[in-house]
Amino acid sequence: MTRREILAGAAAVAASPRHATASESTADLVAMSSRANTALMKGDAVTYAAIMKHSCDFTLMQPFGGKVVHGFDPSPDHVASLGAFFKNGDYKQEVIQVISSGDVAVLVTIERQSVEVGGLAKQEWPLRVTLAFLREGGEWHLAHRHADPLVHGIPVEHAAALARGDIGRQSSIKP
Repeated sequence: MTRREILAGAAAVAASPRHATASESTADLVAMSSRANTALMKGDAVTYAAIMKHSCDFTLMQPFGGKVVHGFDPSPDHVASLGAFFKNGDYKQEVIQVISSGDVAVLVTIERQSVEVGGLAKQEWPLRVTLAFLREGGEWHLAHRHADPLVHGIPVEHAAALARGDIGRQSSIKP
């Protein structure tokens, strides 16, 4: 299946009446995700948090690796620190696949952003992302986000070094 066929299929799923809900269709969910993440990349975490509701058992697997984060802290202090982490960014969401059944929806995307992250200079920051949503009380809530920076791929030896922990704990990468 070609990439064009996959994207056409995702668009058809998103627009399909059998996948529409009384509150939001998956097309609305895709748009909501894009609006929220666009705001976040600009450093506007307040708008992000207002748009993107998180389930009470939300999990996050960050693109930097490390432990799985459980829960989303909506406190003003955390939201402010989240907004300070991302600055001056542009965001585009490339939908690869949308899967929806009942009160569960999964978006498989490539996020293409150019952004200042964690104090680094503005740079391209593409991520492969899987978002799992649960419909709670008629609204979609983000239940899980998994992102990785492997859009361009790496040699298996580099992946093995990352898996072993040989790369990542040092301040400079030497594959």
